[in-house]
Amino acid sequence: MEFVRLLLLFFHFVGLAVLIGGFLAQLPEARRGPVRPATGMLHGALTQLVTGVALVGVLQGALDAEVDNVKITVKLGVVLAALVLILLGRRRPLATPVFMAIGALAVLNVGVAVFWT
Repeated sequence: MEFVRLLLLFFHFVGLAVLIGGFLAQLPEARRGPVRPATGMLHGALTQLVTGVALVGVLQGALDAEVDNVKITVKLGVVLAALVLILLGRRRPLATPVFMAIGALAVLNVGVAVFWT
């Protein structure tokens, strides 16, 4: 099961890279006006959501490890908020501050993961 956990963690990081990479790639466009989030940002956020939930399941279920449920709830809320903004932006272009919020939420999720011990 340790291999499964590491595989999920790997794809969790890939999702993060796709989300933040898509954000950074569109930053110049967002500075000029409203922008639709790239499809990669949607895929990155969904990858983060699915692999994050699976990681918690593997840790608690198969590996019998303790997880900080409050931390996981905060991370889940942050990725869901980013996902909602991305989905809204798929329907109509987002104003620059709203688009910037997606990037801020992605970075916030990294901060919660690293600094909340």
